Amino acid sequence: MSENTLYQFGTLSSLLAGAMDGGKTINDLLKHGDFGIGTLDGSDGELMVINGQAFHARQTGDVVKLSGNETVPYAAVAYFEPEYEFPLIQNENSETIGKLIYDHLKSVNLFHAIQIKGTFKHMHVRVVPKQQKPYRPFSAVVQPEFEADNISGTIVGFYTPELFHGVSVSGYHLHFLSDDGQFGGHIMDYELAEGIITMQALTEFTQGFPSTQNFLETEFDVHELIKEIEVSE
Repeated sequence: MSENTLYQFGTLSSLLAGAMDGGKTINDLLKHGDFGIGTLDGSDGELMVINGQAFHARQTGDVVKLSGNETVPYAAVAYFEPEYEFPLIQNENSETIGKLIYDHLKSVNLFHAIQIKGTFKHMHVRVVPKQQKPYRPFSAVVQPEFEADNISGTIVGFYTPELFHGVSVSGYHLHFLSDDGQFGGHIMDYELAEGIITMQALTEFTQGFPSTQNFLETEFDVHELIKEIEVSE
């Protein structure tokens, strides 16, 4: 696989429609990349892959390393080889940083892998709780939120072009993991005290699909899914 390939298993739309059964192991997923995000079977929590190691942020607020036998219904990974590094960024909020990154994208029509390593004045995340069948829409699920101040760690995630909205969420989809491996989740907001931003344009895209009955038998309403994405993300 090309080093500039984004590999995705499942889609955000299928996940939000209820196709939440895990269909690929973490070990198999890591054959496609060493950097990424996702969720586990039953949409259980938030997945962060950093330097080839997978971590799981759970609804209880803690984070654990994964063995590799766990399964995912949705995840995106790439081999992270940064092409661009920003000068040291200090005392900026997530909105300003988002605009800065956008202005330096190789093209708004390409996927990009994004990493921010540093110390954060504030980090606000959420974690999707594990769902039980029959699966409910994301918008109907209460998602615990957690906050931390003066915390060091890594933001990992992707920028998705507008034309792929539904495959993933267009724009930024970012997760966080603290340096001590004890805090993490799907980012709602943050303030960066000091950090380094690196990113990589991904020029190829490979889509894998689950072969689970849950995925194969799920009925999709595109218009409803677009509404669900807007509410959930």
